[in-house]
Amino acid sequence: MVDQSGNELAPGGVGELVFKGPNATRGYFNLPEETSERIKDGWVYTGDHAWRDEEGYFYIVGREKELIISGGYNIYPREIEEVIHGYPGVNEVAVIGVPDPAKGEIPKAFITIKEGFEIRETDLLEYCKKNLAAYKIPKILFMEELPKNPTGKIMKKELPRE
Repeated sequence: MVDQSGNELAPGGVGELVFKGPNATRGYFNLPEETSERIKDGWVYTGDHAWRDEEGYFYIVGREKELIISGGYNIYPREIEEVIHGYPGVNEVAVIGVPDPAKGEIPKAFITIKEGFEIRETDLLEYCKKNLAAYKIPKILFMEELPKNPTGKIMKKELPRE
């Protein structure tokens, strides 16, 4: 893991995951700008944010492009998604940052409910308050289905940013 200046971080510090080796790509086909942004001195900058424990195990916390900055706080959608997935009856969840005039961005959760379940927004918000820091509590929108690509991956870019 490295910080924004490329300095290696001590265990526990969250930074960008980088790697180097004979199996690393030398570049992106016909994408010289992307190559120069992602490969520096042979190191591949993955765009994944992670931390390393004392034993050397790595834990991914989110993608750089998905990072939500709300009132100066860094929020990784994955953390919120994992908490909401733990609530009974939640089928799918996707969290993105949406514009906010005071904080710049705030998290918003798009949720589908499992068949046969009913979820009240107030109950889910109370659950989030018990399991997340106050600045990570998302706005909630229940949907019939989330937009997906042909392989079934949720297309966050197609979610409404309002």
